[in-house]
Formats: sequence, structure tokens, C-alpha cells
Amino acid sequence: MIKSIMDTNFAGKKVLVRVDFNVPLDENLKVTDDTRIKESMPTIEKIIADGGIPILMSHLGRPKGKVDPKYSLKPVAEYLDENYKYVIHFANNCIGEEVRQTIEKADEGDIVLLENLRFHPEEEANDPNFAKELASLADVYVNDAFGSAHRAHASTEGVTQFFKEKYAGLLMKKEIEFLSKVTENYEHPFVAIIGGSKISGKIDVIRELLKKCDYILIGGGMIFTFYKAMNLEVGKSLVEDDKINLAKELIVHAHEGWLNLVLPTDVVCGEEFSNDTNFAVYDRQEIPENMMGLDIGPETIEKYTQIIKSAKTILWNGPMGVFEMDNFAKGTQAIAEAMVEATQNGAITVVGGGDSAAAMNKFGLSDKVSHVSTGGGASLEFLEGKILPGVKALEV
Repeated sequence: MIKSIMDTNFAGKKVLVRVDFNVPLDENLKVTDDTRIKESMPTIEKIIADGGIPILMSHLGRPKGKVDPKYSLKPVAEYLDENYKYVIHFANNCIGEEVRQTIEKADEGDIVLLENLRFHPEEEANDPNFAKELASLADVYVNDAFGSAHRAHASTEGVTQFFKEKYAGLLMKKEIEFLSKVTENYEHPFVAIIGGSKISGKIDVIRELLKKCDYILIGGGMIFTFYKAMNLEVGKSLVEDDKINLAKELIVHAHEGWLNLVLPTDVVCGEEFSNDTNFAVYDRQEIPENMMGLDIGPETIEKYTQIIKSAKTILWNGPMGVFEMDNFAKGTQAIAEAMVEATQNGAITVVGGGDSAAAMNKFGLSDKVSHVSTGGGASLEFLEGKILPGVKALEV
């Protein structure tokens, strides 16, 4: 069993909260996407409302165990200070005497943010002494960082061994609840939309979904590896040559299970990988040698949209095309809009993090589906049926 922060009261307690503030920064070190921060604010505010002091810890980027100013969490502290009404105390480290002194200065209603955990190699090594030092800073532990739950690090797994009280934050509970709805408690028709550039990152998810779904709709760059497996000409499109046999296996496996593994019938192709390139729509049997596929075509959009609108449970992971370029964003946007319509019709709709979440943000539709996961890799592993160490560690 995993306890939620709603099962307790944090009055008078220091609460060590693992958040996922691994947010993008621009060249001026300003936060450019605050989704992950906003998603954890309900957990932070519940602790404050109870009369506890939240001590937030996170990683940012990959500093490889060394202090690197460009990966400092100081810009996140500045963002919190500018956008929320709380007093923010920033600690220049995440362990040690100076950190304790910073925490001691915090009053009820304040927030403490520790410096990047990954400035210490012991974090990713899940070093027990480092975990014990982190644990010594507080009375209670809360994990609200679903995006890091697939890593057995000191702040997500090791630290839990030193706390009598440990809880899942509201975002963590929400992620588990909605991802469980598309892995265990789903209603039929169950449709999965799998996109992205490569099959290699999605093999295990596709295999798992083949056991459960009524339809799997394929999009993105990976379709050309499937086309190659079907002996179709793909021009200059992205192909994983070492995964062609695997694509054949998946097609056969789907056919044997009477599952509809659906591939695009038409694609938008361009001469170059650029928004300004010449482009046109081609049937999948007629892709020219000098063109590359950059989006799904209108016929496919129509077919996919109809299937999505008829579903009761929908999972989407991976864009349909190069949605960052407006000329090749139509397929991805159409899927996003169909997901919204399905949600309005009562379907459970879950977007599985990463690029799909970025697309939902781009089109301003994130709040119009049931759930958009904040965890790219973590959501994929959850969907594959793997046990996430950070989730397992919260069990009591």
C-alpha cells in the first residue's frame, strides 16, 4: 500500500520532498516551461497549509556528479520567488551544515529549495551515506517526482529506508492512478497511438499494448521502418535498418492476435528536413526516392480520428510528425484535437509524457484531456509493466 499526503497532517514537521524540477532554461537561465513546477505546487501547498515546512530537492540536467553553474537550481528558486507568494530559501548545496542553517532560518509558510542533487555522484549511485544525510534534514519524506521514479537513486529510493513516514505526493498519486487506468483498469474499445522517430524506444510498450488494445495507430518516423518491412519505397525517410525484422514480427504478431495494428496509408513528404522545404502528400505506395516523410497525410488523419473518437480508453505516446515545424504539425494536432473530443464524450484519455506532452502544450490542449504525464521515461516503463523503484520504495 502507498499512503498519500492526504492521509496525514504535516503540522510542525520538516518535510523532505523529491520534486521533478528538471525544467528547460533559456540562454539567460530563465525557466521556459514551468509545467513540472506547477504540477507539484498542490503538494507543496498542502504541506504549507498543514503548518509544515517543505524542503524541496531535485536534479536538473546531467552535470555528471560535478558542480556546474549552468545546471544550478537557483533560476528555479528565482522563478518560485517571482511567481508565488512564499518566502523562498535557496541552499547552495543539498547536504551539510550550511544546508541545515538555511533550513533553520525557514519559518512556517516558507519553502526551502536545495541545490542540484546530481552535483554529487552519490545521488545516481544511490549511496546509502548520501541518502542518510539527505534524510537527516527532515522528519517526513514525500515523493512527488514521478518523472524520476524509474531511477533507483539516493533521493528516490535510498532515502526512504531512513524514514518511518513516507508518502506519495498528489502528482505522484495522480500519475499512478491514470497510468493504471490504461494498463489495468481500461475499458474497451482501447486505442493506443504510438508515434515518435524510432521503434527501438517503444518496442516493449508496443508488445505490452498488443496484449490489451483493440487498435494501435502508428505514426511518426517509426512508420518508415514498418514500410521497409512491407517492402515499400521510403525515399530519404528515417529507417532503423536493424529493426526491420522486428517490425515484421510486430505486424505478424498483431495479425495473429486479430489486433488492428494500423499504419498510415498516406504521408506528407518534403525534399529536406526544414519547414520551408517543398512538400506534398503521397500514397504510401508512391513515396519518391528524393523525398522524406515528415507527417501523416489527410486520409490517415481522417481514419485515425474516427477510431479515436469511437474509443473508451486512449493512450497517446509520441507525435505523428515533425510537429515543431508548423507545416508538418497537422497530423499531431489532429490527434490532439480528437483526444479532446473523445474526452468530452466520456473517454479516459492519457498522454504519456515527452514529446506528446510538449505537443499538447504547443496546441494549448493539455487541460482538455484526462491526464498528461510529466514523466517521459517513467511513463514508458510503467506502460511496459515494469516496477518503478521510486514507486516501490513508497510501499508500507
